[in-house]
Amino acid sequence: MSLLDQATVANLPGQAPVRWRGPAPLWVTVACLVGIGWPPLWATFYLLPPKTWVVALDMDWRLIALACAVIAVPGAVVLLARERRRERRPQTRLGVVWRFLLYGALAAAAVQVLITLAVMIDGWTAAGALGEQLGATETVVLIYGVLGLPFALMVGISYALWAGLAVALIAFAPRPPKVRPRLGLLDG
Repeated sequence: MSLLDQATVANLPGQAPVRWRGPAPLWVTVACLVGIGWPPLWATFYLLPPKTWVVALDMDWRLIALACAVIAVPGAVVLLARERRRERRPQTRLGVVWRFLLYGALAAAAVQVLITLAVMIDGWTAAGALGEQLGATETVVLIYGVLGLPFALMVGISYALWAGLAVALIAFAPRPPKVRPRLGLLDG
């Protein structure tokens, strides 16, 4: 017999079986909106507004994070719905949050690599000689790729944790326990 039987594990926080809360489109939309509204982001927008709202390479990182969240949170819900349809997993709220953490870390790393490549190509076009292009590449990779990646992962994972908790708590409800028919009780 194991130390933790199934009844004990089901009583741990986040381990109870869940199902989509009905009506699903309403609750999923609310969960996505709450997931996009990461409180530290909006607090910093209020305290320190961005200098410009123009889309450019020197754009404020909070605007980039917000734009990524507008795409990534509903995208993660779609991936989650497809996984639940195909494999019946994740079955718990903790599983939903873990999926969001994984998707958020991958998305943050991918966006940071894309930003690094965009700034590197911009440096190539601005530089004249081959030596200047190599110097620009080295500087961009060092600053954006090496030093910026941990920061991007930290922000992406924090944002994903918030979005995962929002989706797990708003879009999912506890699944009622399975009821076995007793002998003779439900006979027609």
